Amino acid sequence: MKPVLLDTNALAMILTDDPRLPEQAKNIISKAPRASVSAITFYEIGQKVRLGKWEAMAEFAPNLVDITIGDGFNLISLSSKTANDASLLEWSHRDPFDRMIAAVAINEDADLISSDDAFDELEAIKRIWA
Repeated sequence: MKPVLLDTNALAMILTDDPRLPEQAKNIISKAPRASVSAITFYEIGQKVRLGKWEAMAEFAPNLVDITIGDGFNLISLSSKTANDASLLEWSHRDPFDRMIAAVAINEDADLISSDDAFDELEAIKRIWA
C-alpha cells in the first residue's frame, strides 16, 4: 500500500465528520503507511474562510495545523521544485490549489484521496474515493 495525500475536500470532510466521505476512503487513510496533508491545503482553507466562502471550516482555521497534526497526519511543506512542477504540469485544469496538490502527490509518490474527478486526467496520480 502506498502513502496517501488528502485533498483539501477530504481533510475538511474528516474534520467536520461529513457523511459524504466514503468508508473506502476512510479505511485506506487509516491503513496507509503515511497519510499526509500539503501546506497548500492550509492556505486554501484559510483563504476561503477569510473570504467568507467556507463557513463550515471557520472554527477549524485558526488552529488547523495543530488539529491536523493532532489527528496524526504528516505535513508536507511546499518546495520550489513542487511549485515549479505544478506550474509546468501538462494538465488543462487551471485551479492553482489543485495543481499544487497534484504536484505534491506526484513528487511524494502518494495516492490522492479526493472527490474531485478532475485529477483523473493525470496518469501519474491514482485518485481514491469510492
